[in-house]
Amino acid sequence: MNRTIFAALAAMSMAVSGPALAASKKEDSCMHQAAVVAAVQQARLDRVKEREVPAAVKAQATWPESFNTAIPLVTPWVYEMKMRDVKNNDLSAAWKEMCLAQ
Repeated sequence: MNRTIFAALAAMSMAVSGPALAASKKEDSCMHQAAVVAAVQQARLDRVKEREVPAAVKAQATWPESFNTAIPLVTPWVYEMKMRDVKNNDLSAAWKEMCLAQ
């Protein structure tokens, strides 16, 4: 699971962050990325079909619009997991931790 988190995190960071961010901007970026992950996780728990996730998640977005580019990157990662892992893990906390560690 950590390898897939790292690969998705790397792709998302490149898509969202652009040039290197200052510490506070990095924290903000990681927070928004984690919010996207949480929304996708909730969509999976709500049994939203994978192809309908972008529309469902964007409808409840609490992050800047630029972070919507992360939705198609995060969705396959969450939907590949076994449902028990989605139910029993705080994916957004794991994502934020990995993001801040980079």
